[in-house]
Amino acid sequence: MHAALSDFPLFLAPMAGVTNTVFRRICRNLGADVLTSEFVSAEGIFHRNERTREYLDFEPDERPVGVQLFGANPDHLAEAARQVVDWVNPDFIDLNFGCPVNKVVCKQGGSALLKDCPLLERVAGAVVKAVAPLPVTAKIRIGWNAATINATTTARILENVGVQRIAVHGRTKEQSYSGKADWDVIDQVARTVSIPVIGNGDITSAEDALRRRHETAVAGLMIGRAAMTNPWIFTEIKAAMDGSSGRFRPPTLADRWTLIVEHCRREVIRRGDERRAMHGMRARLMAYSKGMPNGRHLRERLARVESVAQVEDLAAAHLADSESTGDAAILRNSSTTRCSAATAETPSPGR
Repeated sequence: MHAALSDFPLFLAPMAGVTNTVFRRICRNLGADVLTSEFVSAEGIFHRNERTREYLDFEPDERPVGVQLFGANPDHLAEAARQVVDWVNPDFIDLNFGCPVNKVVCKQGGSALLKDCPLLERVAGAVVKAVAPLPVTAKIRIGWNAATINATTTARILENVGVQRIAVHGRTKEQSYSGKADWDVIDQVARTVSIPVIGNGDITSAEDALRRRHETAVAGLMIGRAAMTNPWIFTEIKAAMDGSSGRFRPPTLADRWTLIVEHCRREVIRRGDERRAMHGMRARLMAYSKGMPNGRHLRERLARVESVAQVEDLAAAHLADSESTGDAAILRNSSTTRCSAATAETPSPGR
């Protein structure tokens, strides 16, 4: 692991279709300490699928950055991990034992392995051995369902085979993303193993982060869905943790639009096809618009955008309307600081 991490690092959670190199760099510039790729199919890498290879791209300024793999065949995962190390030399390999999506689970991937601890042990052990001395980390859920919560057992197994850090999402597979994350179980895991445990689930503000830091034994926090809407959450939390929250201000509506437009531009550069890039950005734009004034009407427009120019026109019109109604400074999600730090550079295309 990189030694330059803070004493209590903040992780951007790997999210399929979200945490590509563009979004990761935005979050890094706003305070995220550790980044991880979207989850990547080990089978796709093992069979040298070129589309899968695209998910591995990252820029040097993203380090420390890991590649997250999922699958259920120990030999294939081990070989895929070796190929990833040869191709892109990440700072760590992360194993996904938490994804609740049925198309992953039905192939015995993701959280399915929480029901088969012997297989989970073989998978993790094979990858650790294949890429040593590169660190291997893992992400788990607290169990398959409420009747089979086994996170402490899973964590011990992973520690014993050489996994060096565990992120624990405080929900079961059956919960998916509903209900509340169980931080009591996360805390139990952190007190059971000697390796760092990163807590994940329902961190939506600096207040949440401070409470979990002070009330549990976790070594850091992982933030996912809240960052999709509000990537400034990393800045907000960092400010609160170092006692300087009073020196930061929430982003204005203009700040948010500046970041949105810059994100769109970066995606066009990365993909080299504006229409394709903007179609791919629509879901991201929906998330960014959460909490904005007149959000419902805005989302109806954003759902049909085809170009960066259309987004720029929407931004100008929305800001003008908000100025006229006195809503220009509204931000209904907790966050801080200007987005200029996140948009100062235009990245080169992914390598």
